[in-house]
Amino acid sequence: MLGLSRQQSTKCLLPQRQNMMSKGDTTVKTVTLSSSPGRGKKAVAYLKRYWTLYLLLLLPITYFVIFKYVPMQYIQIAFKKYSIVQNVWEMPWADNNGFEYFIKAFENKDFLNALRNTIMLNFLDLLCGFPAPIILALLLTELPFPRYKRVTQTIAYMPHFLSWIIIAGLAKQLFAPTTGLVNNFLGKLGVDPVPFLNEPIWWVVTYIALGIWQSVGWNTIIYLAAIAGINPELYEAASMDGAGRLRKMWHITLPGIRSTIVVLLILSLGRILGSEFDRPYALGNHMVNNVSNVIAIFVYKYGIQGLQFSLATAVGLFQSVVCVIFLFAANALAKRFGERGVW
Repeated sequence: MLGLSRQQSTKCLLPQRQNMMSKGDTTVKTVTLSSSPGRGKKAVAYLKRYWTLYLLLLLPITYFVIFKYVPMQYIQIAFKKYSIVQNVWEMPWADNNGFEYFIKAFENKDFLNALRNTIMLNFLDLLCGFPAPIILALLLTELPFPRYKRVTQTIAYMPHFLSWIIIAGLAKQLFAPTTGLVNNFLGKLGVDPVPFLNEPIWWVVTYIALGIWQSVGWNTIIYLAAIAGINPELYEAASMDGAGRLRKMWHITLPGIRSTIVVLLILSLGRILGSEFDRPYALGNHMVNNVSNVIAIFVYKYGIQGLQFSLATAVGLFQSVVCVIFLFAANALAKRFGERGVW
């Protein structure tokens, strides 16, 4: 009986549906017109409820528009012959269809040397410095004493608040060839003085080591926050199955923070051609110029000191474009392997 009644009701509804479909566009327009006022009322009610949040968002948007997007009009300097007395829109275009200064940059031996040094130092930073906060976060998580863990974490991230000028001053006092504390200690052990800051190879090692020391504690905070979000029941189940600490790290902790690792790795790859100015400039000297001069120092010397603004802008634009390409490529590669990526 129930089956028959359902079939009969379905047959009764079919003509009504056919009539509705036969009306075609008229029905669709009627539904759209009747639903639009409801959407408008919902939008007005939503804005009345959350207008304070949008008002707070207005300040950072204004900052980005004024200080980030409006100055982008001066990117034209890379394609024009710079003149201090002319507006950027009135400057004449450079030769070779505007690419004169890009060609000059790649014909400049100092730029090619700076490009090589930038890639080398950033790659070594990524290779040695990226795993360091992950390892430190895993070690801090396994510490059984909470007070000792907090003290260790505080000591580890305090160097982040020191400027590179201070760090460079400390490094020169510690690693000086004859008067440095480290070399004096090595001399008492019968070891010859090590030129940490005076020979290119040792300078690169010192540069990478100081970079890790300065940033490892601060980056560890991100991984500790990710580890804190892992379900503790997983560790309890692993303990009941007889898993040790290393097994828990490998099968629970690392997979639990994999998405965080991928996002930070993508951002790090996006900075592979970016270069700091204060770090190599403060630690460098004339004996290691062949490895310490990076793109930021090249732009400073040629753009600020040499007043070649078009050349410096062209180099900076090239650097930014390559970083964006690396960022998009790394994000696409992460999505191909099943990760969410940055966007």
